[in-house]
Amino acid sequence: MVFDLQERVAIVTGGSRGIGRAVALALAAAGASVVVSSRKQEGVEAVAAEIEASGGRALAMAAHVGDEEAVGRLVERTVEVFGGVDILVNNAATNPHFGPMLTATTAQWNKIIEVNLRGPFLLCRQVVPLMRARGGGKIVNVSSVAGVKPMPAMGIYSISKAGLIMLTQALAQELGPDNIQVNAVAPGVVKTRFSSALWQTPSVAEVILKHTPLERFAQVEDVVGAVLYLASPLSDYVTGTVLLVDGGMNIAGPVQF
Repeated sequence: MVFDLQERVAIVTGGSRGIGRAVALALAAAGASVVVSSRKQEGVEAVAAEIEASGGRALAMAAHVGDEEAVGRLVERTVEVFGGVDILVNNAATNPHFGPMLTATTAQWNKIIEVNLRGPFLLCRQVVPLMRARGGGKIVNVSSVAGVKPMPAMGIYSISKAGLIMLTQALAQELGPDNIQVNAVAPGVVKTRFSSALWQTPSVAEVILKHTPLERFAQVEDVVGAVLYLASPLSDYVTGTVLLVDGGMNIAGPVQF
């Protein structure tokens, strides 16, 4: 198999729907045992059931990634069931504010940073010792094109995703000697419920598509291949990189929706 993940154990956050669900199913199809995590237990149980129905191995466990104790319980349970961690996909994200950045409340700022940046940090801190014990590992952070260039009306989200890219690059330098590769995927606008405010608003969608050579929004399947590559042995000499999955988006200057 090109993407042979037999004997690997993966944790996928934000795994109940959208990109996270598609990634969890793909990792399981490649042979990994997958821990599916998100805020609501019923959501992750549904995805785990899909994996098991296809002959895979899965564990469903709800956890709030911004809660240090919840993250600890998630990793501890993973070790109890599957014996360790080889792959971490930090996909959970939120964006409760859409509009001029300075109109956001402090609570909105805190929530975005807590989930999008603090959460991946907490998870990395928990799993890295386990990866070292197994001789290496893969960390894939799901950032965004908004982390490369700020998106209009998404200022705090853009800041959080830029921070995630820097977390990726800094950890890649620190963990290279441990044979742990840390990379990021930066999708453009993906047709999920999370990004519906962008692709379902005609005036916004028109501007984005005008600057996208492939002339369409991404589907979740478009992102899966990039994550699989970075989670597999095929990327063993790739670390600290940001893989854009944006259809060639070329928004070069300030844009207003």
